[in-house]
Amino acid sequence: MNVSRWRIAALTAVIAGISLAVLYYTFDASTLTALARFHPVSLLGVLLVIAVGMYFDAARLIRLCAVAGHRVSLSAAMRVVFGNYFLALLTPGASGGAMIQVLFLKRAGIPTGVATVVVLARTILSIFFLLVCLPFVFYFDPQILPWFDRQGIVRIALFLLGLAIVGMLLLRSRISDRLAVVTLKRLPIRWRFRLMKVYRDMRGALGLIAASPLQVMRAFLESALSLLALYAMVPLLFAGMGASLDWLQVMGRMIFINLLLYFAPTPGGAGVAEGLFINSYRGMAPLGTVGVAALGWRLFAEYLPACVGGYFTVKVFGRSFLGKEKPRPEGETK
Repeated sequence: MNVSRWRIAALTAVIAGISLAVLYYTFDASTLTALARFHPVSLLGVLLVIAVGMYFDAARLIRLCAVAGHRVSLSAAMRVVFGNYFLALLTPGASGGAMIQVLFLKRAGIPTGVATVVVLARTILSIFFLLVCLPFVFYFDPQILPWFDRQGIVRIALFLLGLAIVGMLLLRSRISDRLAVVTLKRLPIRWRFRLMKVYRDMRGALGLIAASPLQVMRAFLESALSLLALYAMVPLLFAGMGASLDWLQVMGRMIFINLLLYFAPTPGGAGVAEGLFINSYRGMAPLGTVGVAALGWRLFAEYLPACVGGYFTVKVFGRSFLGKEKPRPEGETK
């Protein structure tokens, strides 16, 4: 897999354009006030929760690899985590994030098939944690979707959670094999192999999760700690600008926003993330403050980790990864 320098340049221009659009849309007197009163201690807090979030993300990956029968060092796991940010930001729907994780794990000595299953299991744990949180988020903050009443949105959240659980159980059963065969026979040939691979990988990921319940439960808790730590940067940013907000409400809306971002079609959720953020918090703080917080969140949560991931990608795979050449396997010479 190659990453064109032109793609990086184009994405940089898009990010700059979105950031300017956010400033244009949200700029008012409160913008300057928020920047003037920003407390440096909050910045230290942001950096601390990022470090905690990245550590637990890497710890989760190490644990899942151990369940699969392979050992990965903390430094190798960190490269996987940061590499995910880099490629996710450069590809539509963040699809490249999974591929670069597999490449890093393969370089760490894990077979491609096992690496694919581990990466998918990691994603499943994250989404499942967010779905578990969703009913509580909707119950305590019904205004997050004001066109539904509290009971209605809680029922929707419980339905989605139940649907995910039933889907996972179904994929683990023999019935799913029969359904897959019947369904794939009705599809064009060009789609059959691709969808069969997706089905096989999903079965493998769920099999990995079921292989060691105690270890996977620990990985699930590490997922929770990682995500909550990373989301905690948002109330810290607001607090640094003097905005007194309900931390639980802010965190709940971050859970909802990030669940939606898993399905955003744009690279790294660019544009979608800023829009969701502003729409979610505009009634809780002055619009100018929300705009600054949105840009700060994207800077610390996506762009800086992506830059670190880009550094690791070039260091491990060489500059050819950013050009037209394919990266050479380790030990191969021209």
